[in-house]
Amino acid sequence: MTTALFTLPQPAVPILGENAHYPVRRVFCVGRNYAGHAREMGSDPSREPPFYFSKSADSLVPGGGSIPYAPGTGNLHHEIELVVALGADVFQASQDQTAAAIFGYAVGLDMTRRDLQNAAKDKGRPWDLGKSFEFSAPITAIVRDSRPMTAGAISLTVNGTERQHGDIGEMIWSVPEIIAHLSQYYHLGLGDLIYTGTPEGVSAVKPGDELVGHVDNLPELRVIIEAAG
Repeated sequence: MTTALFTLPQPAVPILGENAHYPVRRVFCVGRNYAGHAREMGSDPSREPPFYFSKSADSLVPGGGSIPYAPGTGNLHHEIELVVALGADVFQASQDQTAAAIFGYAVGLDMTRRDLQNAAKDKGRPWDLGKSFEFSAPITAIVRDSRPMTAGAISLTVNGTERQHGDIGEMIWSVPEIIAHLSQYYHLGLGDLIYTGTPEGVSAVKPGDELVGHVDNLPELRVIIEAAG
């Protein structure tokens, strides 16, 4: 019988109002899912099929709080997002079949090393260095709710000044559409989080900045950027 050489902590997100947590297996992210953000990134916001990237589960920062300014970048950006947590297996599903797979929702930040992402784009390389790194995915507690979220204000302030504002209803691809499309390529299920995209207004942050993210009917996400460690 073999044994593990060592044990690793299981990334997990609290569930609001419960003495329980949601163990995280994978973190999927939808790119350019709001027309305004697609334009500010220099893309055409038509309804072409959605595309995705991933963050490692240990990028999560449950509850927010203080995070260090990311190493290796001089242009760290904020992206406020609605996050969907899945609670049942779903594979090659139709949109009508996706509601049964929704466990709940949270508010998340997709922190991005924009200079590294842009350099990768220019060379046709993957975005991993720009997107998946330690402390790059702050997230609130998850609110249990199996209903597809179709509307609700989403916003982000930095030091009290609003930088991002939109509505969940403005997403190019809705929550059911995202789950259905992604399930054509993955066996989705328990432990999977989906960051659903960000509205326009993404911009750089610096040490000392306080970020406050909001989505209607979900907990507030508060993050303070500290000096690089």
